[in-house]
Amino acid sequence: MTSDATPQPPVGDAAIESVSVLGEDSRRQMFAFIRRQRRPVTRDEAAASVGISRKLAAFHLDKLVDAGLLRARYESPGGIRKVGRQPKVYEPTDSHIHVSIPDRRHELLADLLLEAVLTEDDGESAAEAALRSAHRRGRELGAGEREQTRPGRLGAERGLSVCERMLDQHGFEPVRETPTQLRLRNCPFHPLAAKAPELVCGMNHAFVTGYLEGLKVNGVTATLAPRPGECCVQLGPTKG
Repeated sequence: MTSDATPQPPVGDAAIESVSVLGEDSRRQMFAFIRRQRRPVTRDEAAASVGISRKLAAFHLDKLVDAGLLRARYESPGGIRKVGRQPKVYEPTDSHIHVSIPDRRHELLADLLLEAVLTEDDGESAAEAALRSAHRRGRELGAGEREQTRPGRLGAERGLSVCERMLDQHGFEPVRETPTQLRLRNCPFHPLAAKAPELVCGMNHAFVTGYLEGLKVNGVTATLAPRPGECCVQLGPTKG
């Protein structure tokens, strides 16, 4: 049996692409049919579910695979092996599609808060545990980036370029205001941040500070500098 590589769950632009793929009516109906079956579905079954040819169904199914919504492999239905080539079957991936403009990452905030609850030490407040959790996650992320890319010594400008990519991936919408200053134009935890701004802004700051430490960026510090409608954190030169 051979198996196609399972695509990664859609995030960011990929999620928008996945939604656009579902804009075609037959494709959307086949996707819904396959999800309901709770088992691998053949091209013939998918084609019959919407009343189109097998060839056209194959085209739409492969589009859904390319978008990360389905995975495909060769397998005999019901596990019964027959002589000849096994048919291609399709089943849903574990991807969850969520599109928000501007980007929102409430699942990250929830994950950090859950980690804080599960690891809270005696004598540590809930807020302190949340800040610790955010700092640790950022530090692990930065250390992982450094281990993977091995960038050597990172000064302010090059270090900010690496940070900019990570912050963009996490929905912060970073903008380079000067060669050594990075402003975060979006809070991915909004509007929840409005309910507990001190806690969420503190977690943002701890997360970014941890990332800088893990990545080992020299001469750059994350500071709290709230502006209406933006993230409360900015990155700039370390003050001597």
